[in-house]
Amino acid sequence: MARDWKLKQRKPVRHKKIKGLIERLSQPLELEVDLSSTFLEQAEYGPWSLLIVNKSPLAMEVSPNEGSERIAFPTLRGCLAWDLEMKWCEVDHGAIPFLLNGADCMAAGIHSACESIEEGDLIWIRDQEHRKPLAIGWAKMNADEMVTATSGKAVKSIHYVGDELWELEL
Repeated sequence: MARDWKLKQRKPVRHKKIKGLIERLSQPLELEVDLSSTFLEQAEYGPWSLLIVNKSPLAMEVSPNEGSERIAFPTLRGCLAWDLEMKWCEVDHGAIPFLLNGADCMAAGIHSACESIEEGDLIWIRDQEHRKPLAIGWAKMNADEMVTATSGKAVKSIHYVGDELWELEL
């Protein structure tokens, strides 16, 4: 289902102007992000407010609900660039085709998860074998429930490999 989204309000930004965004992105994920020698831009694209680093959308701000405060999180390209080790769950090979079609992640396909995940967290989903990012979404269960449950939706997907944001060329 391709949408005809366009980048809006794309503009270069100074590092000091987005210091807060970088801190919100870094702290919960224990990331050490050094953007001091990079060209930074911000833009709106569909439901995402993007941080574009050297012409690659590496971070986004999204809201869990309309009107609520936005949360900063890496895009899938950001997960690849920054080698995250926080807020992930791991799925088996059988779940991958569904995730790549934009489906939500079901608990039956999850084999392990970062212990710090709480219901409502924004997390990334990776494949069990290669540990590469497949999707990003809102946790519908905590980490223990994700791993032990045999049915039910564990993660509501908002961004996945192959979607409009993944395919965005700048």
